[in-house]
Amino acid sequence: MTLWLTRVVPDLRSADARRDTRGPGGAIHLHRRLMSLFPSDAGPDPRARFGVLFRLEDTPTGPQILLQSSVEPALDRLPENYGTSLTRPLTPLLDALKPGLTIRYSCVASPVRKPGATTRALYKLPPVVSLTGKAADEWWSRQSDASGLKPLTLHSQPLDAVQGQRGAQGPAARQRVRHARTRFDGTAAIIDPDLLRTKITEGIGRGKPYGCGLLSIAPARGTA
Repeated sequence: MTLWLTRVVPDLRSADARRDTRGPGGAIHLHRRLMSLFPSDAGPDPRARFGVLFRLEDTPTGPQILLQSSVEPALDRLPENYGTSLTRPLTPLLDALKPGLTIRYSCVASPVRKPGATTRALYKLPPVVSLTGKAADEWWSRQSDASGLKPLTLHSQPLDAVQGQRGAQGPAARQRVRHARTRFDGTAAIIDPDLLRTKITEGIGRGKPYGCGLLSIAPARGTA
């Protein structure tokens, strides 16, 4: 299976681009925008069917959208003057993964824990508890192990939560979405390349439809 990585540089003069990239509900709008680039007859879970993961990046020159998918997106479906875009296959990068290789990684994820029923009752906790600080870092360490990586360095940064209504009408308009987010960056050594390829393809953690879970990697400087 070929994975595709698309980089979209939104033109903020476009009202559509501004709506998709600003505010706590931007990721919900962006999810709908990006899913419109894929076939509509994909069954009950088209995001999973087409392996769609994305992340909104803040750069010195403005926002950029990273979109990963198992099907090449139809970029001509973006609104006119939405911005510039380019798609390339990830196959060369994934084929080059090998044990012992040091990589740089980046991932915006939604770290959580799910307390047991007894703990929830005792401390009056919700079914899913968002993690921050050291607890989030420990969560990422476990995710790294499960991704075939040995973390070497880590920098984590809390981000604003994604929140808003799941849809604009019908039952979805009454369903509220909220995902706390943390950005994880650092270096790691590859232990299991096959496991890493799987995690890159599937994504990490919750909130995948709303800009969480995309694991980006690149060879660390001096190891290419």
